[in-house]
Amino acid sequence: MNALISTALFGIVLMLAGLFIKNKQHVRYWAIAGTIIAFIANWYDGQLAGGSSMLLHNMVEVSPFSVLFNGIAIASTFLYFLLCGGSFEKVGQDVADYFALIFFILAGITLTASFNNLLMLFLAIEIISIPQYILAGADKKNLKSNEASLKYFLMGSFTTGVLLLGIALLYGASGSFDIHGLGLGTGDVSPLAVSGILLLAFALAFKVSAAPFHFWTPDVYDGTPTVFTAFMATIVKAASFIAFIRLFHTSFTEGGLSGHWQLIVSIITVCTLLIGNFTAVFQQSVKRMLAYSSIAQAGFMLYAVLAFNETALQGIILYAIAYSVATIGIFAILLKLKDYTFDGYNGLARKEPLLAVVNTIFLLSLAGIPLTAGFFAKYFVLSAAVQQGGLLWLVIVGVLCAAISAYYYFRVIIAMYFKAGEPEIAEPVTGGFKTALVIAAAIIILLGVCPSLVLNLL
Repeated sequence: MNALISTALFGIVLMLAGLFIKNKQHVRYWAIAGTIIAFIANWYDGQLAGGSSMLLHNMVEVSPFSVLFNGIAIASTFLYFLLCGGSFEKVGQDVADYFALIFFILAGITLTASFNNLLMLFLAIEIISIPQYILAGADKKNLKSNEASLKYFLMGSFTTGVLLLGIALLYGASGSFDIHGLGLGTGDVSPLAVSGILLLAFALAFKVSAAPFHFWTPDVYDGTPTVFTAFMATIVKAASFIAFIRLFHTSFTEGGLSGHWQLIVSIITVCTLLIGNFTAVFQQSVKRMLAYSSIAQAGFMLYAVLAFNETALQGIILYAIAYSVATIGIFAILLKLKDYTFDGYNGLARKEPLLAVVNTIFLLSLAGIPLTAGFFAKYFVLSAAVQQGGLLWLVIVGVLCAAISAYYYFRVIIAMYFKAGEPEIAEPVTGGFKTALVIAAAIIILLGVCPSLVLNLL
């Protein structure tokens, strides 16, 4: 709860600070300090809870898993502010408001790992979603940004209705909002309960941009200012998966209940992997390629939803770190370039060799190449599916799609190292920026060599 309160309070502080702080660079420093304070508050939560503790009339559960994920989300936001916070000024004058909105999103994220009640799940999803609608349209003079905001708002509002309907049907079937006390796995499962489960699966699939509920993702990510896309496509997506896993692993696996939804989610996983990877192959814009790549990565994270074992939890934690750090790093480098196409990377290794090296490490991690964190992230989620049993066919599809993804990631690497060109740098590349990138790359390699550094915390 300390993490939730601290992030919400800092959101309010930054919102008011915009009235008094004239130097926008100082707002960024306040935001960085806010993430440090939130991280300490989250650590204090873990020390107080010890094991697990129930709060707010048993509606919130603070556990080692929730404290660990919240720590990862806050630390990733800290890295995001270091690498991308300086680009907020390019979007508009309301820099303090942008930081405040991100802290409000972070407050919702802290709930996704600790909700113990369907109403708290709804609140968490909405606290995360509403500020994103605003950030998507932050570039008011850009029609693509306006379109992205409107499309995201309309689609998100419709999905909220689906989520609420699913919660209402589950309440009608069980008489409870408590995710531990639904009691759906005892005896015959009513059609009302099955309908509620499927509606919740569809609503959460939209939030994580899983196919066929992904159609909003490319246009919204492409139209949203790039600096905010980096946050929406990483930390927010990981938090939505944590909510997905917490709900389905806690409430819908007893008494063979998983048989009512596992096949549907398996089909969603296959569609997500195929559509995300094959469509990414044909993109000419790196930003749009990353949008389809995020859909493909969502397909791999869905394996952790399908497999309800300890390995799945380890896999999603590793995935949250590997995917968030690597993608934030790639977007941070993209923000420094004027041309977002593949040709914009031509010759980058000659002009900025350090940027090319760290970008290569990030891309290799997303592709799942050994000695990077992305390799172990994919290994653990696929291993969890194998341990679950009956999902070997799905694992084979995942391995084949991982091979396909290497093609479009290596297109960027080939452009940087093997094509002639003079990339245009839109912003100066400072020493501090390079240092933060090197730290991010070191995290990717360190976890690729020794993932137990994080897994032991579970």
